[in-house]
Amino acid sequence: MRVTSIGASVRSVPEGLSTSEVGKEIAEHHEHTAEHHAAHGRLISIVEALLLSVVALLAAWSGYSAAKWSSESSLSLAKASVARTRASVAEVQATQIRTLDSVDFNAAETAYAAHDAKLFNLAVRRLRPGYRPAFDAWLATHPLKNPNAPPDPSYMPQYRIAQDGQASAFNAQATAYFDEGQTAAGTADKYVRLTVLLAAVLFLVGIGSRFPLPAARYGLVGVAGVLLVICVVQLLGLPGPPS
Repeated sequence: MRVTSIGASVRSVPEGLSTSEVGKEIAEHHEHTAEHHAAHGRLISIVEALLLSVVALLAAWSGYSAAKWSSESSLSLAKASVARTRASVAEVQATQIRTLDSVDFNAAETAYAAHDAKLFNLAVRRLRPGYRPAFDAWLATHPLKNPNAPPDPSYMPQYRIAQDGQASAFNAQATAYFDEGQTAAGTADKYVRLTVLLAAVLFLVGIGSRFPLPAARYGLVGVAGVLLVICVVQLLGLPGPPS
């Protein structure tokens, strides 16, 4: 009777987890946690690899474009310098021609005032062909009798020196080339700044892979992603490299 009551009391006590079962549960939990972290680690690694690939391509394109625009700027500024030199040469030639016209006119004017037809005709034959239309138009105003006549043929609308027009054209060309060079230099600087920003993205992704904490890696990858979007927007707003 006593033995029976003891057996009944043993059977009434609920069975708990054994030591082996507890160890098994702990092992399964660690395995599940490890698989979870491994899955997140693979995901962040894939994202980092994609970011690095995009950054590498954009950095190469940005560096290439910066070099091309820098070369374009140098070429345009060199053309501006050449055009400015040609303008200076044309201006000097125009000044020389204007001086010679003045000397020849003085000889013709002296003979004209002295009514020396022979000397006047000789002086007129020495005039520059391009100067003759202005001189003839000036004579038509009867300068000896007309007080309102221009002082000399250089004041007449017919007086033209081709080198004056050439100098103006070369100066305008030089200004246009200079403006193009400045614009190209500004574009090259923008590409350089974009390359620096892409280097910052590369740094963030690279240093993020060193952190064992997933939260830190996610944070750095997020910042790098935002900067990469900014870079892409800026890149789309820039002109492509010159041909």
